[in-house]
Amino acid sequence: MKRAEKRAHLIDVAAELFNRYGYHAAGIDRVIAEAGIAKTTLYRHFKSKEDLIVAALRRMDERFRTEMQQFVAQATPDPKQRILATFDFLEKWFSEGSFYGCPFVSAAAEYGDRANPVFQEAMVHKRLMLAYLEELARAADLADPAEVAQQICLIQEGATAVAQVTGDPDAAQRAKRMAARLIPQMGL
Repeated sequence: MKRAEKRAHLIDVAAELFNRYGYHAAGIDRVIAEAGIAKTTLYRHFKSKEDLIVAALRRMDERFRTEMQQFVAQATPDPKQRILATFDFLEKWFSEGSFYGCPFVSAAAEYGDRANPVFQEAMVHKRLMLAYLEELARAADLADPAEVAQQICLIQEGATAVAQVTGDPDAAQRAKRMAARLIPQMGL
């Protein structure tokens, strides 16, 4: 395996373990064992566990946002319905065996110091998601796209928390119905 491939593999394995078990619970020794690499290889690529976590969060962010954007774009050509299609994507995510809740909320909870790079990376993801929702609201020609994005984001975060705790993927559809009632008040 080439150096870049080892790094990518290491990030993928770490992301999976962090998502499933948590950032503190998934120790470096477990990541190394699951990735099938030597400890020196890990530290050749990352100075610390926190650096690996940041890289894993970036990878998870890229994948999540790309998958959501592709799903929404394929779901409907109607810009107004694309906002609601984000909830259909969440339902799909909640139904997957790899859903353990939001890995970014978990990261922020485990690394609560707002100045910590892990917390900062979790915040970047949330800001990028908010920007995407605002972009959808602008494309739908809603009166206050920033406010719509904030409210949709809050509904989605609540649905994600409920799905995590209850294991019920239908939380996404209940949240979608809630958003569908809210959006007309915002000019849809």
